[in-house]
Amino acid sequence: MNLNGVNKLTERIIGAAIEVHKELGPGLLESTYERCLFHELLLRGIKAERQKKQPIDYKGLKIDEGYRIDILVENEVILELKVVDEFSNVHIAQLLTYLKLSGCKLGYLINFNTNVLKNGIKRIVNNYPE
Repeated sequence: MNLNGVNKLTERIIGAAIEVHKELGPGLLESTYERCLFHELLLRGIKAERQKKQPIDYKGLKIDEGYRIDILVENEVILELKVVDEFSNVHIAQLLTYLKLSGCKLGYLINFNTNVLKNGIKRIVNNYPE
């Protein structure tokens, strides 16, 4: 997908996340937001997978279920959802690891534990032209 296509896709993703947050507000479990955001993406005709297994290959050792990506959108964008007071360096490192392992270039940390969702969205890029 080209940069313009990715930007349009991310606008649609963020719109879906804002809709979920607007409907539910802060204070629920991460799993609730994940299921609702996944549903909202599908309602908008966006291809997505929940709890996508991310295998790890370490020097020929294959670990089939090394990690699980919260939501993978259009095989391009990783969404890592949180319900925290604020993002930490561990959250950023986790998403960067998912990006590296999957070969995806773009991901979003989305924190639903905020009064205004736009304040809870962080874009993470791994070797992607801005």
